[in-house]
Amino acid sequence: MKKILLTGATGYIGKRMISVITAQGYKVVCCCRDKDRFSKPSGIDSSLIDVIEIDFLKPDTLKNIPEDISGAYYLMHSMSNTEDYEDVEKECARNFVSEIEKTQCEHIIYLSGLVNQTELSKHLNSRYQVEQILMESQIATTVLRAGIIIGSGSASFEIIRDLVEKLPVMVTPKWLDTKCQPIGIANVLDFLIFTLFKKEAYHKSFDIGCDDVLTYKEILLGYAKVRGLKRKIFTLPVMTPKLSSYWLYFITSTSYNLASSLVGSMKIEVICKPESLAEIKQITGITPFSYVEALKRTLAKIQSNEISSSWKDSFISSRHDSTLKEYLDVPKFGCFTDLRSATYDDREKCIDRFFSLGGKNGWYVQNLWKLRGFLDVLVGGPGLRRGRTHPSNLHEGDALDFWRVLYANRKEGKLILFAEMKLPGEAWLMFKLYKGKLWQKAVFRPHGLVGRLYWYSVLPFHGIIFKGMVKKLAAPK
Repeated sequence: MKKILLTGATGYIGKRMISVITAQGYKVVCCCRDKDRFSKPSGIDSSLIDVIEIDFLKPDTLKNIPEDISGAYYLMHSMSNTEDYEDVEKECARNFVSEIEKTQCEHIIYLSGLVNQTELSKHLNSRYQVEQILMESQIATTVLRAGIIIGSGSASFEIIRDLVEKLPVMVTPKWLDTKCQPIGIANVLDFLIFTLFKKEAYHKSFDIGCDDVLTYKEILLGYAKVRGLKRKIFTLPVMTPKLSSYWLYFITSTSYNLASSLVGSMKIEVICKPESLAEIKQITGITPFSYVEALKRTLAKIQSNEISSSWKDSFISSRHDSTLKEYLDVPKFGCFTDLRSATYDDREKCIDRFFSLGGKNGWYVQNLWKLRGFLDVLVGGPGLRRGRTHPSNLHEGDALDFWRVLYANRKEGKLILFAEMKLPGEAWLMFKLYKGKLWQKAVFRPHGLVGRLYWYSVLPFHGIIFKGMVKKLAAPK
């Protein structure tokens, strides 16, 4: 059985590729910086999945890559984690190539962005530079270039949905008249898997997209039509890139860094080269479905809570670019603590309640939480906008409004969350069932005097927020 190396296995595309690869009879070797963030997709034989811990910025960890791999997917991007992401992406790619050339790998596939080589944004230029590094390797490489990906949980789709659902009338930047060529997530996965080991695709790059070439304005209005919503859009020629980035950040659930990168790309027309798209269609036998069909499929998945991955669960939606291990050991010294308990009515029902916190389900004492979320957005944090991928299931690494799930174990009756809101310190929120009670513990490790002043300033609200929450989670009346 051939082994396929999958980088970015906890990312939006990578998570979905696990089941796609194993369905073709391959064994998948998943690369993660943090094994604690990896959760095996349901319905897959565990013997078909190996998980290895690798950080491509740390060459000493690359020895974990097995020598007997046959193919590899390069699905790593760093654009919204750091200002110098171009240098980071190039270093990762070089380290990847250096190690992969020592293996039996026959084929590398890289998912890149559609590029107009006469004019590139910072984001697309970084992707293009990674292409060049991979193409120069000794191993046959295929690059698939995609534009806007339409799928449940994709950053592009979430922005489209947020804008149309929230704003009956939009006054928008002039880049909404820029043309692009979208593609459904199912088609992206098809191209990725059916290009593997196709010799006709070796040492080549291909543009992938549906046949619809649309302006971003038409993209938004197309969503509105499918949803049966009446929307008016007016464009302004005077909105600067920085103002456009803030506009996206405040209206949608995206982070500011990601919004800034996307705005840079949206100003540039990115459509498929017809001959390139025709060639990859012929090689794979895939004909992508239309934009409207991609929307309908995506909305159906959301309606049935079948969101298998989301960009929000990646650290690109976070203010941290790190591993969960660094925060899993909750500190005891130099911290402020709020510990409360309440007798629960039913063990399983109580677990269901605190595992369902956040998103549309809310946080009980809802108005104060909403106020805290609003204040967080004003200072550049995620606020309560990220929601949750599933209404009742949680896994390590999931984004949960302005928290990150560090530990989630229903059998133990234990949940640990780490705060990703803007704070002068670090904060944890824990829930645990013990001796007939639900124990709720908030821990705050302040950074200097400002952190301590912050804790005392919000202390009066804790009696309302935490007291009310633990009682309702334990045994709501």
